[in-house]
Amino acid sequence: MISEKMEKALNEQVNKEMYSAYLYMSMSAYSDSIGLKGFANWFMVQYHEEMMHAMKIYEYIQRQGRRVELAAIQQPPSEFESPLDMFEKTLAHEKMVTKSINDLVDLAIGEKDHATHIFLQWYVTEQIEEEENDNDIIAKLKLVGTGAQGNNGLFMIDKELGARMTSALTDFSKGIEAAIKGLEAAG
Repeated sequence: MISEKMEKALNEQVNKEMYSAYLYMSMSAYSDSIGLKGFANWFMVQYHEEMMHAMKIYEYIQRQGRRVELAAIQQPPSEFESPLDMFEKTLAHEKMVTKSINDLVDLAIGEKDHATHIFLQWYVTEQIEEEENDNDIIAKLKLVGTGAQGNNGLFMIDKELGARMTSALTDFSKGIEAAIKGLEAAG
């Protein structure tokens, strides 16, 4: 069983993951509104991933015999200067999430909570991937620049981002673990 302090910290992380989903849904809506359907798709896939991240922690808290307590989710921004601005904000946000995950790992180590420490390793690895993906897209957006040439490059990036498909579970009705087992059995 996890401590009350760990329970509180994990509940706070559920809120951060839910905010992440909400932020990416907002970025998806903004992208769609300016005609960048590929960007909208990429951010909606990201929304689904963040929801899965939140649900994994939600279920972990419950499996540890503790209580999930949901808090209000902060309103995300709804206007952005450019696609580059969205991805720079995405990277900054993911760096904040990485710090938060690292703080949870430090807490687990400090409390000698080996189960939570092991559980959180998936998130540590996930955050490496999140930041790498954002950095790659930022580099491409900077490379294409602005103006007529930039627009051609932007449309190519939009097409690339439109091909992204979710591998995240989106049906949590039977729980994350049951959904993962179902996918493994089907696959």
